[in-house]
Amino acid sequence: MGSRERKRAAMYEKLQQLRSATNSSAVNKTSIIVDASKYIEELKEKVERLNQEVATSQSSSDQNPLPGGTYYQPQLNSSLFNSVTVETLEKGFLINVFSEKSCPGLLVSILEAFEELGLDVLDARVSCADSFRLEAIGGENQGQVDTMDGQAVKQAVLQAISNWSESNEQE
Repeated sequence: MGSRERKRAAMYEKLQQLRSATNSSAVNKTSIIVDASKYIEELKEKVERLNQEVATSQSSSDQNPLPGGTYYQPQLNSSLFNSVTVETLEKGFLINVFSEKSCPGLLVSILEAFEELGLDVLDARVSCADSFRLEAIGGENQGQVDTMDGQAVKQAVLQAISNWSESNEQE
């Protein structure tokens, strides 16, 4: 008999947690579950709307460069790369590379290009799973950044992409 009471108390506790999490004012079990189902549907719709907004804003930002930035729509393998942008910062550059496809080995090529330029990666976010996305801040290494402009950084990144692309075509 004690076991049954513990189960009932645990069930009551879980229903109250569900009621609280879904902001339900219902009292009986069925109503709490119905409210929770409606809440889950609302969350699904909200996620869908947010995903659509992100996709819309991402496509518009891919088409329009940030102020002070340089935009390039690569001609080489344009079905692979969506955008490469370089924005000049106070002390360095913000480099963004985006491709809808995964690009194994590309990160290494781009980092080697940074090294050749004398750029240190001060901060970076990279995703290489289903797509390739790199957002990096390259800063001065031995004071060389003062003599470098965004165009030179962009060209180095594009050359790294080109070299990577050519080496992958041969494989």
